[in-house]
Amino acid sequence: MPPKQPTIRNGAIQSSSSRRNKGFASDTYNFLTDAENRSVVTSVAFFAAGVAFLHSSWAEILLPP
Repeated sequence: MPPKQPTIRNGAIQSSSSRRNKGFASDTYNFLTDAENRSVVTSVAFFAAGVAFLHSSWAEILLPP
């Protein structure tokens, strides 16, 4: 992917990151829902669900009778 070109506004060069005024929550949400990060987010979610399952009382169904 080619780098983003800076924009010239009022005679000053601004990069794309400096012209956006978003908060931390908005940036985090956009990062998590970005298609480029989907495989990592899915892997972390499945890992967390597996750890939660094995830590719960439902893990007893995996034991032999």
